[in-house]
Amino acid sequence: MTIAIRKTLLTVEKTFIEGGKEAAAPLTLYAAIAVVKNPWAGQSFVEDLRPEVHAAAPILGKLLTGMILDAVGSGEAVEAYGKAAVVGTSGEIEHASALIHTLRFGNHYREAVGAKSYLAFCNTRGPANAPIMIPLMDKNDEGRRSHYLTIQTAISDAPAPDEIVVALGASVGGRPHHRIGDRYQDLKELGHNVDNPAAV
Repeated sequence: MTIAIRKTLLTVEKTFIEGGKEAAAPLTLYAAIAVVKNPWAGQSFVEDLRPEVHAAAPILGKLLTGMILDAVGSGEAVEAYGKAAVVGTSGEIEHASALIHTLRFGNHYREAVGAKSYLAFCNTRGPANAPIMIPLMDKNDEGRRSHYLTIQTAISDAPAPDEIVVALGASVGGRPHHRIGDRYQDLKELGHNVDNPAAV
């Protein structure tokens, strides 16, 4: 079994001015997206999703990672990363989750960019032109708030009811004028540690 890919898209967004002030360096956001046939479409409830996940996720992980690397220029240049999936209205949220919440998908990206952080994620259901939200986080430092970002886009004809939109996102740079510090300062001031930030 192979995954049926209807089309791919690549978006690049550059921010030069934020809050009326020129950025010292532009923030560049990248999204690599694939519109695929939902491999469970037309079936009743499927108990075991693994065969399709094992067949499709590596293909999508390799494809989308390659698109990001080609656009950015290198894995080293990627500073923040994330993933998302939107399943069409005839599918389950679990179908969107299945294709992106597996190491067979995400490890292609992690290895290519040398990342240690978990991949920030969003999985939703919606019609064509539904918002595609890709949350981002620093690839090696989960507490670096300057790189808490979200890519938002949409595709006018996807997902169809029997499709899934699968996406990877990347940033080169953080928010242009970040000034809310990092979570480590909060932890220090509150007397909490990174492994138990709420001290519960």
